[in-house]
Amino acid sequence: MRSAAYSLLFLFLASSFLSADTVVEEIIARVNNQIITRSEYQRNLDDLKTEVQQQDPTHAEKLIADGEKDVLRGLIDQQLLLEKAKDLGITADTELIKKLDEMRKQMKLDSMEELQKAAEAQGVSYEDFKQNIRNQLITQQVIGQEVGRRLNIAKDEEQEFYDKHKDELAQPEQVKISEILVSTDKGPSDEQAKLTAAKAKADDLLAQIRKGANFDEIAKKSSDGPTAAEGGDLGYFKRGTLAKQIEDVTFGLKAGSVSDVIRTKQGFVILKVTDHQSAGIPPMNDIEPKIQEALYMQKLQPALRDYLKKLREDAYIDIKSGYVDSGASPNETKPIETNSKILTAKQLKKKKKFGVF
Repeated sequence: MRSAAYSLLFLFLASSFLSADTVVEEIIARVNNQIITRSEYQRNLDDLKTEVQQQDPTHAEKLIADGEKDVLRGLIDQQLLLEKAKDLGITADTELIKKLDEMRKQMKLDSMEELQKAAEAQGVSYEDFKQNIRNQLITQQVIGQEVGRRLNIAKDEEQEFYDKHKDELAQPEQVKISEILVSTDKGPSDEQAKLTAAKAKADDLLAQIRKGANFDEIAKKSSDGPTAAEGGDLGYFKRGTLAKQIEDVTFGLKAGSVSDVIRTKQGFVILKVTDHQSAGIPPMNDIEPKIQEALYMQKLQPALRDYLKKLREDAYIDIKSGYVDSGASPNETKPIETNSKILTAKQLKKKKKFGVF
């Protein structure tokens, strides 16, 4: 990637010596000492189009048109937050390792090398793949530290939200369940021996749980189910969505209760009801975390835009003609190029203070 300080004249002269296959990156924006290229912009625009077409193909054209105007804003936002992270000493090194390991487990891969191969099989550089995740984690931390922790949600705001959205908060009866599966596909070659061994293992696991062993830990260590890495969590189920045998058992249990061993086609399962929600509008205390999250998100967006506006005013941002930063502040300081360097916004303000300009 060419330096942001190269002049257009240099690029024009150099281009005459480049082969026809050489692609020169076009710089469309400068954010302090960082640059944003046209290829980055196009890549993000393509990602937007793909996401919208997958999620809402009926209204894709309008949604893409609405989102396109904010693509450059998003890239500038990210650069500003990443630069702020450097000031705050945020690197997300530990979080990156944890996130990659979570992804490996979700994909049921045995090693990080397999995760790398899976990423590269999709035509993605593994370093770019990791850097994108790192950037997401870093920006999330900056937003949480600089914006989120300053948001306050009062009790009367929670009550007002609850009263206004009661109809939307109504829910059907549903249970959240976790499973420990002991498969009958493993063990001795004799079918009856497999069943006997699997049943004995399931009975032993249930006995451990009844004596106080942690269900999630047993699931992680011993379950053959697809969600073993998540402690067997299967999520929420409404009535009519489970096999009758399973529904009769789980909907008859209270939250925190564990079933007996149940024979299924896959083997023997032990089920835990981690939450049992009654039909209707739940009491406010039961859904207070959801209300707090909804209010938090309502407040976060405008607060974040105000914060990013301030970051813009303390930085210098230069946009190429034909491109628009929809998050621009009218108080931004435009950069001034000298023969030796580009002056930052802080340098410009300092010079103005002493009457240099």
